[in-house]
Amino acid sequence: MKSLPLSGATALIARLRRSLFLPLLTLALLMAVMPEALAHGVPEGDKGFIQESTGVMLMPFIYMGAKHMITGYDHLLFLFGVIFFLYRLKDVGLYVTLFAVGHSITLLFGVLSNISISSYVIDAIIGFSVVYKALDNLGAFQRWFGYQPDTRAATLIFGLLHGFGLATKIQEFEISPDGLIANLIAFNVGVEIGQLLALGGILILMGYWRRTASFWRHAYTANVAMMSAGFLLMGYQITGLIVSQ
Repeated sequence: MKSLPLSGATALIARLRRSLFLPLLTLALLMAVMPEALAHGVPEGDKGFIQESTGVMLMPFIYMGAKHMITGYDHLLFLFGVIFFLYRLKDVGLYVTLFAVGHSITLLFGVLSNISISSYVIDAIIGFSVVYKALDNLGAFQRWFGYQPDTRAATLIFGLLHGFGLATKIQEFEISPDGLIANLIAFNVGVEIGQLLALGGILILMGYWRRTASFWRHAYTANVAMMSAGFLLMGYQITGLIVSQ
């Protein structure tokens, strides 16, 4: 078996280091913030407010919904993957609408119907959605199976699952039935406002990045980093599920 020349081996090692740097940096950052920012986690102050509030309180719930989305790294990772190769605003609007519709349906339905699912399971599935979208962007399904899944259907389905994640958390706080529907709708409006704000920032950054020569050079690495983060989210939640038994 022939070995690479020294210069070729050195170049290969350097290339591997460059391709692995972003995924490893992403993993390190997520490991640093996860203890304080679990997927769908709610700050202590917001928990107390939700538990103690009664009656219709639209603006506070809109604020908390927007805050949740802007700080929800799992949602943002998935949305980042969804729009990664979308260039037309019409396409961006379609996929974001599908995600928002799915998210809204299960958030409201889950709380009002009192459907309880382990938050660890839901958050692990959300981590899987990030992995799925990264693989989709990398063209893995076409190469492996010769089949391209319907990305619109997948976006809607994962939107439904993301909504259940937050619905499960809200139920744990025993929110008051007084003004429940109005407050839930306000919270969901806040979530969508936060999503639009976060998406706007992502689109601006993506727009600048796409104009540079480095976009296509680093597109593969960026999606590998996203996939690594999704696997980390899955592992973290599965470990939590096992430990909590």
